[in-house]
Amino acid sequence: MNAQQSYYETMYILRPDIAEDEVTNHIDKYNKLLEEFGGNILDSQMRGKRRLAYQIAKHREGIYVQLSHQGDGQHIFKIEKAMRLSEDVIRYMTVKQEGPLPTPRPSNKSTSQSEEKDNTDAKVDSKEKQPVASEDTSTLGKDDIEKPENTES
Repeated sequence: MNAQQSYYETMYILRPDIAEDEVTNHIDKYNKLLEEFGGNILDSQMRGKRRLAYQIAKHREGIYVQLSHQGDGQHIFKIEKAMRLSEDVIRYMTVKQEGPLPTPRPSNKSTSQSEEKDNTDAKVDSKEKQPVASEDTSTLGKDDIEKPENTES
């Protein structure tokens, strides 16, 4: 392919009531299936439990998983069929992406917490360096000063 390769992103939602170790089992299962069907996994991330916009199969929440992969396109039908037959997957969607390939992100929670701490420290530092704005009357123009109205008698 050319410099801008096509890849696919599959987002699927698992039932919220399954255990965390089962979630990792599902992620591993679909990753292995994808590779068996001829796909190449670029990135796989569990996005966590989130509230759904509307109720799906009597569930108000779901566990979101994002999967970035490459392949010939035939592997998508097979992986979506496996998701459709699973009772634990309540929604799935695959979108074809064009552009530079995504870079894998670290999935450790400890690194994301340290990054958040660094961001909050940077925000505090930037607030300390900003000058405080105060109302200065010496910068008022001559139009800003109220003049008494001239009354004719």
